[in-house]
Amino acid sequence: MVQWRRLSSGIRPVPHPVATPSVWAAAGITALVVVTVLNHLNGHGDPAIDLLLVSMACAVLSTGARLVAAPGTALVCWLALNGFATPPMGELTWSSGYDLGRLGCLLAAASTGTAIARVARARAAYRRTTLPEAGS
Repeated sequence: MVQWRRLSSGIRPVPHPVATPSVWAAAGITALVVVTVLNHLNGHGDPAIDLLLVSMACAVLSTGARLVAAPGTALVCWLALNGFATPPMGELTWSSGYDLGRLGCLLAAASTGTAIARVARARAAYRRTTLPEAGS
């Protein structure tokens, strides 16, 4: 008969988050790639689709980051969106209502991705460190 055992024994703590500059660099590169691919496939069409996909990428990239990295991640992604997804291409512009809304959306995505990942990892670590009940 085969008995399965875990390879690691002992308590595994919550993993450490990725360094903030690494998250920002990955966010900038990913946002530029997403915007470039969408511009190539769709032309310079609807920037709302660009915002949606960059927000999802921002949330996914933020799962390994600290919460203090969220504003910088949102800003880096906004720079890619503003520079290459909305006309005039290659120029940074500012229209208060529109750009504040996009920054808010990106900040919410980054914060949500980080918070969900940190809570999930903390719960997993808590489950690993608690003793099983006597009746189990």
